Amino acid sequence: MTPTLVRHQSPAASAPPAQAYARARDWAEIQERMLVPLYEAVYERLEVGAATRLLGLGCGSGLALLMAATRGARVTGVDTRSERLALARERLRPEGVWGRDGARLLEGGPEAAADASAARYDLVTAFEPVGCAAGDADGLGPALEAAVGLAERGGTVVLAGWGPPERCATSGVLRVAARLTDSPRWRPSLRDDLEDLASRAGLRPDGSGRVACPFGYADIDSAVRGLLSTGLFDAAARATDQVQVEKELTEALHPHLRADGTVWMANVFRYLIARTP
Repeated sequence: MTPTLVRHQSPAASAPPAQAYARARDWAEIQERMLVPLYEAVYERLEVGAATRLLGLGCGSGLALLMAATRGARVTGVDTRSERLALARERLRPEGVWGRDGARLLEGGPEAAADASAARYDLVTAFEPVGCAAGDADGLGPALEAAVGLAERGGTVVLAGWGPPERCATSGVLRVAARLTDSPRWRPSLRDDLEDLASRAGLRPDGSGRVACPFGYADIDSAVRGLLSTGLFDAAARATDQVQVEKELTEALHPHLRADGTVWMANVFRYLIARTP
């Protein structure tokens, strides 16, 4: 919801290191898996495999990269959030600098992934969904433009976004953040959000798809922790306090609470396939 689930300021900017790492761990263990259907659908459609050289923008704790590497792809991930990147290294590089099939994980933007001695990337992914806050794609534009310079001509770029709010049950929960900050930042995703973003980066749209990505949690506590790990509620916590945010989130989640204590919210995400010039 990758910002992320959409792109956002790192929690480390407003939280002690231990708290920021705990938040990153909640992302890796609770929230990130909600986007697995999206990753699988894209990799299946693009036939990601041993011939793929993939650059993941905002790779987070590395689950999407791990899934691509399991298919045989040679993967590189970049991210500015050191806590999430540390968890990605645990997943992909437990034995040292080089991990599963030569995986590279680098702190920073796309520029950090430049490698004059290697072939250009044929696939660039930006899986953190945009489209649930005004301007949430602003930071992705420059990163995409930089990544285009590292991709081969006619290479594939994949962007992801939230589907229509009427098909995303989590939309109502996300409005909590805007309400607590008295902010107009929440807005429904628009049909051409991804196309507009691709166009600004000089990319040519070449197909799209929709994927069901339900958010399912073992209980209310897990749901609150998972959603807080996205960073979408950080501004609300600063404007009020953490206790208030958790209280409001809990109340917003109650309509999605099942008789067995689990929480379930149906969502649809959209992805766009684009080509580099």
